[in-house]
Amino acid sequence: MKTLKSLALLAAVAVAGCLSTSAVRAADYEPVVGLQTWTCRNMKFDEVVAFAVKHKLKQIQMIGSHMDPNAPPEETKRKLAILAEKGLACYTFGVAGTSPDKEKNRKLFEFAKLVGCKLIVVEPKNDKALWDGLEELVKEYDIKLAIHNHGKDSVYGTPEKVWSVLKNRDKRIGVCMDVGHITGAGFDAAKAFREYEGRVYDIHLKDKKIEKVAGKDVMLDVKIGTGSANYKDLLAELKKANWNGVMAIETDDKGFANEPTEFVATAIEYVRTNKP
Repeated sequence: MKTLKSLALLAAVAVAGCLSTSAVRAADYEPVVGLQTWTCRNMKFDEVVAFAVKHKLKQIQMIGSHMDPNAPPEETKRKLAILAEKGLACYTFGVAGTSPDKEKNRKLFEFAKLVGCKLIVVEPKNDKALWDGLEELVKEYDIKLAIHNHGKDSVYGTPEKVWSVLKNRDKRIGVCMDVGHITGAGFDAAKAFREYEGRVYDIHLKDKKIEKVAGKDVMLDVKIGTGSANYKDLLAELKKANWNGVMAIETDDKGFANEPTEFVATAIEYVRTNKP
């Protein structure tokens, strides 16, 4: 009987400890802000590295012109050494092009393995055979895929279109939620995040709003927090979920890309001052 009571007491202490740890985690939650290098598309690799260091952004999502999956391994290793020296990490890359040929897609997974990425951002055609091949590679390499969304009329422009793939696939296939584009498509980013039920593995930190251009309504990129995206509630959802992904700062705007310093600095400051 004493043994049973002791076990019960230990179990109660363990549960209390777990609850306490969870509470601490929630209280201490700090969203991770990184850099999608499409924002710095006019820079060379070394310039991107210097830019990331300047803004203290350690988690980097590379586009192909900065780290190419088809480059010789020696070139990739050279760049990895530079990143490591500066305290940076290429945590993922994309939006990576895919092929109907499974073996061509294998190159993406081999590149991810070499770099140390556990996630690849993609936007393939919604083709069953193509997805079958990608899913097989996900299982073989134990590397996640995150489906990126563009505008409403694009192949994955609505959560419904994304779910048409997710619902029947390995749970390591999830979402790279572009907040600007999902907002521009007419959806609430916080609600979409919640309804993806833990399948959001990456976020593009972007904001958009409607402006009149030549008499027509056009969705334009704006500084984070000044557009239509529901960042207040999204940040609350991230904290509630104790989400451990990266919010990668990104812009499609040519003006911001030509001189991204202010855009990136204000994005960092927005998250810092508005996190719950």
